[in-house]
Amino acid sequence: MIEPQLVQLLTPEGERVYDDVYETSLTAEQIFAMYRDMVIIRRLCNEATSLQRQGQLALWAPLQGQEAAQIGAGRALEPSDFSFPSYREHGIAWCRGIPPELSLRLFRAVDHGGWDPQKYRHSVPTIVIGNQALNAVGYAMGVQRDGASEAVITFFGDGATSQGDVNEAFVWASSFDAPVVFFVQNNQWAISEPTIRQTKIPLYKRAQGFGFPGIRVDGNDVLAVYEVTRKALAHAREGGGPTLIEAFTYRMGAHTTSDDPTRYRVDAEVEAWKHRDPIERVKAYLVRAHKVSAKKFAAVNDEADEMALKLRVDVLAMGKPDPLSIFDHAYASEHPLISEGRRDMEELGVGGAS
Repeated sequence: MIEPQLVQLLTPEGERVYDDVYETSLTAEQIFAMYRDMVIIRRLCNEATSLQRQGQLALWAPLQGQEAAQIGAGRALEPSDFSFPSYREHGIAWCRGIPPELSLRLFRAVDHGGWDPQKYRHSVPTIVIGNQALNAVGYAMGVQRDGASEAVITFFGDGATSQGDVNEAFVWASSFDAPVVFFVQNNQWAISEPTIRQTKIPLYKRAQGFGFPGIRVDGNDVLAVYEVTRKALAHAREGGGPTLIEAFTYRMGAHTTSDDPTRYRVDAEVEAWKHRDPIERVKAYLVRAHKVSAKKFAAVNDEADEMALKLRVDVLAMGKPDPLSIFDHAYASEHPLISEGRRDMEELGVGGAS
């Protein structure tokens, strides 16, 4: 069951909850726009899963069930802020303006990342569990020393909180009051291990031991996630130091397409969380409070289907990279060992994209 201490502005039935600290600043149009975001990113994610099942992607990490956590946090970011994801933050990439097909280049095995991080203010995916937390703190300390009024945010799962990198990031962020927000999506399962095997206390309470605030938010409530994240980012920009946000949510599908969740969790648990679906929750609110029509919702579904079809076309059109491109970005400038390796491959007749 969801614990009572979390911040919630929408019940699972889509009814408004009023909070003394967090009150939504969003208009009906903005809330509908985030509903659209969630529908589109779920549809694109499902299309990516289908592409992997058909052998067109090497792997895929689904986000179904976590749309509110990602869209709420992503839309709270200012354009100048910088985000550091793991490998599941497709919704954050969408909010940062990254074309959907670029998010699949890594999983298509044609690119190491897929986009220019500085252009979109969003780092490429991190596969090493928790490493992005250290990267984010280092970047935030640089922002701090530059005197810039920017915030940094990093995303990771509940399992990553057991990694040394994340805990070391907490130490550095706290010691230097780095302008960073740690956003943990507690989807209840670190691959096949439940959260109860990761921690004896709620994850957000770990922040207290490192000397900075932690807060738990209903990760299936896009309004609450937006407001909590917005406030934490403002706190960072104003010099208040780090915050840990625990978005209490649920991974409805597999950890990745190589995973079979039926081997370690029961159907009853999944069914219970279906009633907390983040998309249906905000849809119910929009119907009840703002009288949004069925026609408007249907138009979003049609738009999502069209985008999924385009994504499929774009993925299938991706060519294989030139094998020699592996040397292009190993160092910032030319290096003798890199040059030697390139020459060796050229002499072997390797090279030329197909």
